[in-house]
Amino acid sequence: MLLTSALTIEEKVDLLIKKDILKEELQKLKNDNLSDISKIRYIKGLQVIKILYEKVLSLDHHFASVRTLSEINKISNPNEYPEFSKLKDIIDSHKDKKNAVDLTSVLGTNTIVSVVQTFTNLMGSNLSKDEKEKELAQVECILDFTLRMHNDLNTIYYETAFLQSSNDKIKQDIEVLFKDYTKPIGYTETLQKCRSNDDWEEVMLKMDNYISKMKSASDDSQTKMQINLDFPIDRLLQFITQYNSFIDQGGKFYEKFKIILNSYENEKQCETKLPLEYKKLKDDIDVAIDKFNIAYRPVEVNGTKMKEILYGINEFE
Repeated sequence: MLLTSALTIEEKVDLLIKKDILKEELQKLKNDNLSDISKIRYIKGLQVIKILYEKVLSLDHHFASVRTLSEINKISNPNEYPEFSKLKDIIDSHKDKKNAVDLTSVLGTNTIVSVVQTFTNLMGSNLSKDEKEKELAQVECILDFTLRMHNDLNTIYYETAFLQSSNDKIKQDIEVLFKDYTKPIGYTETLQKCRSNDDWEEVMLKMDNYISKMKSASDDSQTKMQINLDFPIDRLLQFITQYNSFIDQGGKFYEKFKIILNSYENEKQCETKLPLEYKKLKDDIDVAIDKFNIAYRPVEVNGTKMKEILYGINEFE
């Protein structure tokens, strides 16, 4: 408006100079604003990495202490039950030594083969009919439970091992992510060391130095530094999706395990004969379901923290 109404060339030149100065100042303010937004996004991203790493470590502890892997064999194999071992000893002392067949060390550990051989030797033993029925009654619930549930319990075993392996991969991924996340600002320690040394303040100092250099850099250099800061933030967003998917998957797996363990149809009739590990395993799975639905699920990350990372919103504003 002033430029068009200026009467002399000198006035127009002065106004053009002022216009260029204002344009440069506006561009600098715009760039500084973008830098401040990136700074907030970066800080929020660090907070999210810290939260998720604690959850991953909790999951790591969960899988390390879970009884599933160590106890499945005990409750799915009749050879692990003292009642069944006692029956085999009785049969061994009364078997027809001419016709009885002893299993090899390999086949002796096979559930189905061991049960079939025990039944065969029982029927061929010199025990009376009443004695055979009495001894069989002592192990009928154990045999029924292990033979019906053997495959299902193995499913829980292998799928729990799969979840544990998947969590190991998640742990490796977030440690690599942290390395890439802090590389642009010049921080070189691992996530594990940063956590154990409580070195987050040093990370923040290096980030502040990086932002200061970015603000004072030329336009081209500033753009490059901005990209180097924004790219790992986008990688973090991808990891959040990956972590959420794993937690959803884990929760569904444990819901399936609960259905499997509750599917034993003779549980009431054999309640007093079932191993304590069976009930403990059911209790452990109930606890795990609650943890996957609450403790391991990053509600704060998917809510407020996510908005702060995406848009650079300061929680104090």
